[in-house]
Amino acid sequence: MEDLRIVELYRRRDEQAIVETDCKYGAYCRRISENILSLREDADECVNDTYHAAWTHIPPDAPLSLRGYLGRIVRNLSLSRYRKNRAAKRYEGMDLLLSELNDCVPAPDCPEKTLEGAELTEYLNAWLRSLDADDRALFLRRYWYGDSVKSLAAAAGCTANQMAQRMLTLRKRLRGFLEKKGVSI
Repeated sequence: MEDLRIVELYRRRDEQAIVETDCKYGAYCRRISENILSLREDADECVNDTYHAAWTHIPPDAPLSLRGYLGRIVRNLSLSRYRKNRAAKRYEGMDLLLSELNDCVPAPDCPEKTLEGAELTEYLNAWLRSLDADDRALFLRRYWYGDSVKSLAAAAGCTANQMAQRMLTLRKRLRGFLEKKGVSI
């Protein structure tokens, strides 16, 4: 079913909207959540919470991209769950992924290194636009969707070590770009 029809079902408060959303985007949402959380049960809860959030916020929200809208919601819910569970010492899942970005993005808890969120977002978007399509897709798959280096390597037809080196090169390029913009890392 087309996204516009699914959004219309939400607007009419037709429960079929949830069924259609799950059919079209359930696997996508689960993949994002499982990559962050590692536990299927927690990921399933986040996906269900995503559907509830969509039900609650459409309307007034009118997403132009239902896929992007749901992806943002499930990612944010999964990261919140990850932080909560990490505080309870239940996970190590995202530590490696987040630590990879420590050397090229300012830490949010260091006021002297933190830019306004909108300004940093603008810089990141500009940097992503400057990449070729393959590098942009790899960077987003790794740091937005949480895909493993091994799965990225398999998709690209290279070894995990080669992919890890490519990701390191991308992070170095990001760091250089941000430093040229005056961002203190």
